[in-house]
Amino acid sequence: MEISLIRHGQSLLMENAQVTCVEFQKWVEKYNDHGVLEPSTYPFETIEKVSNANIIITSDLKRAVQSATLLRPKGQAISSPIFRETELPAPSMTKVKLRPSIWAILLRLVWFCGYSHQCESMRNAKARANKAAEQLINYAKEHQSVALIGHGFFNMLIAKELQKKGWKGKRKTGAKHWNCTTYTLSNPS
Repeated sequence: MEISLIRHGQSLLMENAQVTCVEFQKWVEKYNDHGVLEPSTYPFETIEKVSNANIIITSDLKRAVQSATLLRPKGQAISSPIFRETELPAPSMTKVKLRPSIWAILLRLVWFCGYSHQCESMRNAKARANKAAEQLINYAKEHQSVALIGHGFFNMLIAKELQKKGWKGKRKTGAKHWNCTTYTLSNPS
């Protein structure tokens, strides 16, 4: 059995002007509503794993669903919110302006430190990742090969859960768009 975790494609949202933290929350909404850029080529391993997967799963966010369609245009995908990216906290800082990528890094760091104002806590995200991993394992038991088109950070949490359950693969998932990391289980119990 195998489960491949794939990060969605690069967002069509190109706005990178400095924003306040409050404005950043609106930027995240736009990021979630935009689709993805269609690249001229995809990584070979990603195409191979999606082509050979017996079932395609995605997060229900537009960038994951559209990425699945680009990777396998004639395939059917099952979308679920359980595979959504972890949210970032939403402090109400209105004076400081930073680029969205810097806000994302800073807010993820404070999230790691336990700050989860108006978002899922890290503890809850790990619990959701455990449930997501169980769901993927159930799909793998039924279909043998599964491809999940999801999100960078949440895919990493799922990978950790799969490894705890005896699945073998790279210790870390890749952070690049379209990256694929595959986990296998030889002797399912």
